[in-house]
Amino acid sequence: MPILQVALDFMILERAIKAAEESLRGGADWLEAGTPLIKSEGMRAIRELKRRFHRVTVADLKTMDVGRIEVEMAAKSGADIITVLAVADDPTIQDSIKAARKYGAKIMVDLINHPDPVKRAKEVEKLGADYLCVHVGVDQQMIGKNPLEILREVAKNVSIPVAAAGGINSETAADVVKHGAEIVIVGGAIIKAPDIENATRKIKEAIEKGVKIESELYKKYGKEELRDAFMKVSTPNLSDAMHRKGAIGDFIKIGDGKIVGRAVTVRTLDGDWAKPVEAIDYAQPGDVIVIDAGDGRTAVWGELATWSCKMKGIAGVVIYGAARDVDEIKKIGLPVFATHIAPNAGEPKGYGEIGVELNIKGVKIRPGDWIIGDESGIAVVPQEDAVEIANRALDVMEHENRIRGEIQSGNTLSSVVKLEEWEVER
Repeated sequence: MPILQVALDFMILERAIKAAEESLRGGADWLEAGTPLIKSEGMRAIRELKRRFHRVTVADLKTMDVGRIEVEMAAKSGADIITVLAVADDPTIQDSIKAARKYGAKIMVDLINHPDPVKRAKEVEKLGADYLCVHVGVDQQMIGKNPLEILREVAKNVSIPVAAAGGINSETAADVVKHGAEIVIVGGAIIKAPDIENATRKIKEAIEKGVKIESELYKKYGKEELRDAFMKVSTPNLSDAMHRKGAIGDFIKIGDGKIVGRAVTVRTLDGDWAKPVEAIDYAQPGDVIVIDAGDGRTAVWGELATWSCKMKGIAGVVIYGAARDVDEIKKIGLPVFATHIAPNAGEPKGYGEIGVELNIKGVKIRPGDWIIGDESGIAVVPQEDAVEIANRALDVMEHENRIRGEIQSGNTLSSVVKLEEWEVER
């Protein structure tokens, strides 16, 4: 029967222990002290997991050098299995294996980022490795990489047990087993769940029965699914995913709904509504018209233009400037964002441009960039980074779901994330 290993990729030991307790109730087999946890808490994390739960404990050291020292530290702390990177030199892997044998531990070689994982898998098996791990790292998952084909080839070419890791959830767990994994390593789909016990149980069922169990979250989105992905996340999620950048505030939201679409850009003068209205003819269904009117106070948009967008299927309008006919726009229901509301419009002089790069409050907006608008403001996602940013924003949202659950169980935000401990040293 395949083994379910839970990767406790937390920074805070108390959160990892709570998640471990819940996952074991849900049927987890092995516990992994994840790399972030070990870097944050050191060998104490391994000792505590082993002392409390007496389960097979994996230390995800990802050792690259000084294998003997690192393996000895982990093994003495109670680790049963220690990970070493396949990209490490042969002497490092051999020394790690010798140290593990001395203390009754085993070595799992992680193939993450190796240019020829099948060839390297065969080599490290000959060196004496106990396990192999086919691993698509978090950053690789964000750009849509998938481990299944590599997993199949590695499993066919070695005789030692193979683990699989990287974005596995209840929909994909059965597939990795079918492709040869004897150990299924799951992190986010378990530890980010508000109900970890139930999430673990679903994945365990998927593994044991070889079935796909639908998952709303904990999946990665590709280019063709970006609209769905952006509909799930908020502009604060996106700002966090973009390192607190790429968002614009101080907009007034008129009309219902959320904006998600590709930008059709317009530059115009205050009150000159010719190019904003003409842009409707250029836009395609699902696009978002973004108008830079220099933060002007004379309206460049109103009810009739909004009706034109509604009938054409345009997703929404963002105006760095003024709109009018607010009551009627609300009735139409198309989301319109503006920085000002005014009853007076200007004249359609036509001095502007369509399809040009804009810069609104320091945020660059190009034709084709993704625009997301909600009650908190506007987020601009560069089109070339859209897949990665969408997946990172989903990751932010999922982590917050777990934190929200911990708060609702009686904690405070500060206590959950150990805020005082992680303040910048002065």
